[in-house]
Amino acid sequence: MAVLVKKRSSTATILLLLGALYCLAPVLWVLVAASKSSTELFSTFTFAPSTHLFDNIADLSNYRDGLYWRWMANTALYAGVGALASTFVSAMAGFALAKFQFPGKSVVFNMVLAGVLVPGVILAIPQYLLLAKVGMTNSYWSVLLPSIISPYGIYLARIFAAAAIPNEVLEASRVDGAGDWRTFVTVVLPMMRSGLVTVFLFQFVAVWNNFMLPYIMLGNDKLFPITVGLSGLLNQGAQQPSMYTSVVTGALLSIVPLIALFLALQRYWQVDLASGAVKG
Repeated sequence: MAVLVKKRSSTATILLLLGALYCLAPVLWVLVAASKSSTELFSTFTFAPSTHLFDNIADLSNYRDGLYWRWMANTALYAGVGALASTFVSAMAGFALAKFQFPGKSVVFNMVLAGVLVPGVILAIPQYLLLAKVGMTNSYWSVLLPSIISPYGIYLARIFAAAAIPNEVLEASRVDGAGDWRTFVTVVLPMMRSGLVTVFLFQFVAVWNNFMLPYIMLGNDKLFPITVGLSGLLNQGAQQPSMYTSVVTGALLSIVPLIALFLALQRYWQVDLASGAVKG
């Protein structure tokens, strides 16, 4: 029996290592490719590193007076503000769906579930047409507003609120004289912290990597996020092969904020898991 368990454990470990390699290999390639010059990129072994990383970063920074960093700032604005607003809206909607009774509640929740199943790319053109009617295309709002509502975020918040917030706590808060809004801010939000961190991270990554919506909404390249900006640089690579190194370097730099965000927010999950173990 012990031999069988050990064999299964070894098999699982090997599968996990293969999965990790599959996921990390593209990141490793980007890191190695960003260290090469434009001539080395296509003439040397794929995973053979070079010494031109900082030169490539300098070239990328000098492109049109630092336009790349403008794209980075735009992306941080779209993802940061959009994810914060989406998380707050998801928390309110999820809490209401989990703990309140109102006419049409099941219909609303079913609509949220249907929204989860609809790919966001399908909604990009209708959203463009709606915002074009009010003259809001080619602006920061044209990317921020569609990012606020996340059906998947609302669904996650509803599930977490139903499991993490006891009805007795809400009743005690009302007995103490707190209204619904005060209860939500002072009681519900702290109890939903780990779930909302997950919602925030998912939405931040989704907006950060979003391409189709800003590609349709924006015409001014100074408003572009990184995804659309790098796509434009990639298209220029057909006439200027040296731009390929800038694209790869820009892709590498765009990963760094996501890694930093994940590492910064990871402690919230660890704290909640530890506190749950203590309570158990």
